[in-house]
Amino acid sequence: MTTIKQSVNVEEQAILAKKASKKLSILTTEEKNEALNKLADVLEAEYETILAANEKDLENGREQGFEDAFMDRLSLSKERVFDFANGLREVAKLDDPTDHVISQWTLDNGLDVKKVTVPLGVIGMIYEARPNVTVDSTGLALKSGNAIVLKGGSSAINSNRAIVEVIHRGLESTKIPKEAVQFIDSTAREATQQLFTMKEHVDVLIPRGGGSLISAVVNNATVPVLETGVGNCHIYIDVDADVEKALNILVNAKTDRPAVCNAAETLVVHKEWLDKHKDALIDILTANDINVHGDEYAVKIFPDAVPAGESDWANEYLSKDLAVKVVDGVEEAIAHIETYGTKHSEAIVTENEQHAKTFLQLVDAAALYHNASTRFTDGGALGFGAEIGISTQKLHARGPMGLPALTTIKYIMTGNGQIR
Repeated sequence: MTTIKQSVNVEEQAILAKKASKKLSILTTEEKNEALNKLADVLEAEYETILAANEKDLENGREQGFEDAFMDRLSLSKERVFDFANGLREVAKLDDPTDHVISQWTLDNGLDVKKVTVPLGVIGMIYEARPNVTVDSTGLALKSGNAIVLKGGSSAINSNRAIVEVIHRGLESTKIPKEAVQFIDSTAREATQQLFTMKEHVDVLIPRGGGSLISAVVNNATVPVLETGVGNCHIYIDVDADVEKALNILVNAKTDRPAVCNAAETLVVHKEWLDKHKDALIDILTANDINVHGDEYAVKIFPDAVPAGESDWANEYLSKDLAVKVVDGVEEAIAHIETYGTKHSEAIVTENEQHAKTFLQLVDAAALYHNASTRFTDGGALGFGAEIGISTQKLHARGPMGLPALTTIKYIMTGNGQIR
């Protein structure tokens, strides 16, 4: 396939999505929910087809020597397919975010004014190795009345193709036109770049993946971007931290799923707390096979620790590697996070309410935690059913983006002949 043909196809797909979005926007909540439940049933019924396609991607990944964290994100199983099918059912149970009257008032001249929520229109989704994003983003888009154009990474091309084919078969027996879900079936960079400039047909782009992907979209797109971010997340263990809470939170945040963006990458620990509880901390890190990259003081404390360089403080390891920074107080901890954090998820473990308040007020991040793991920065965990990404910007949406983030507003004025 030539570059020109790919470009034409991308534009044609965007146009089809735009037309479908008009039909989708006027469907009832019940019609959208019926479609989502149908898609969940079809995905479960055809999981073997999806897994067969996924195995091709995994085989290609093994041949190319992809890292374990990458392979974990790429890998599907019957359980994972059923999980994201159930995610669609959960989205179907959620309130419809559209056609809500946010506020309403009447002017002195009798003109009635309503501010209501409406779909964004067409969402362009650009993402990397996670095939579950294909389902999650489609479900959220359709429930919120939006069409979607999907551009997954080349590493998951077979999995994504199979999933979308199943989705299209499922939509055939629903009120949602299958054209509302477009999949750019190409590994060419030009196809992605074409999507960047479809401003007349695509209303917003959402990039989800590594830093280089997100930067490429933000820096090159003429379509408005809802920016997501990588997760260099920190756990700060304060001088007044409860030992059991601190250790449990750290291990969960680091090891539950090391390859996800809300996993902890850096431990910032108060020197006095570390001196008192170093044996317990060393034991639990060792028991969980966590590799320490430490500052000068940490290297003296932790066996087999390697000295941390500047890149370690900014690194999203996505593995069982952990950077360790020793500080003298909450202000120093905040300064370190401000320098190296990605405004994703940050946590403080402390029984000191004033220290917690200072941390929560001054740390600039989409999600902040006091005495809890960063692993809760997730649409499903927070009751959104699923998420289309985690926004680290401050405009329109921030944090896990569920259904409300995929709407905008419209002012509707009703009069009786008023003129100005």
